[in-house]
Amino acid sequence: MHTPPFVEKARAWLPLLPLLLLLLATYWLNQQVLPLPQKQSQQRHDIDYSVDRFSAVSLNKEGQPRYIIAAERLWHYPDDDSSHLQMPLLTSLHRDRPPTVTSARTGMISSKGDDVYLYDEVRIVRDAGNGVGEQRFATDYLHIVPDRDWADTDQSVVVTDRYNVLRAVGMELDNQARTVKLLSRVRANHEPIRE
Repeated sequence: MHTPPFVEKARAWLPLLPLLLLLLATYWLNQQVLPLPQKQSQQRHDIDYSVDRFSAVSLNKEGQPRYIIAAERLWHYPDDDSSHLQMPLLTSLHRDRPPTVTSARTGMISSKGDDVYLYDEVRIVRDAGNGVGEQRFATDYLHIVPDRDWADTDQSVVVTDRYNVLRAVGMELDNQARTVKLLSRVRANHEPIRE
């Protein structure tokens, strides 16, 4: 009796059947343990909360008020953890002299609150004290590090006091040392003291 060629070929492949089943079982198990495919997780830049007439006080190590930040409105974005401000007002408080008040039309607080960025009609007023007259600063952008009482800008700035008008591009303002460094293209107008 002669076996058909098909059966002969099947018998030849029969020893490979367990190996083939093992490969199929391995593939199936691998598919079971793979994580589900992630959808494109693009968080939307949507507001998760807002506060009208916002105000917060930061304290120093002794528990005394260090600075106050206020705004007509604050809103927060969870995707980058930033807080945005409408009509912000930052007041730096000092024991030995009057406060320094900084205002703008808009602003942003970084996610950790270490940096404040102010935009559009930024104004700083340093009231007179300790033998130094009042100083006023105007620019369109200001970066503030409230804990260091430091501010800087790379934009045009106008500094005025009772007798001088200074114009420059770029400024570093150290409120602790009460110094101002104008960085480039400085021009000054001086009015003599009138008695």
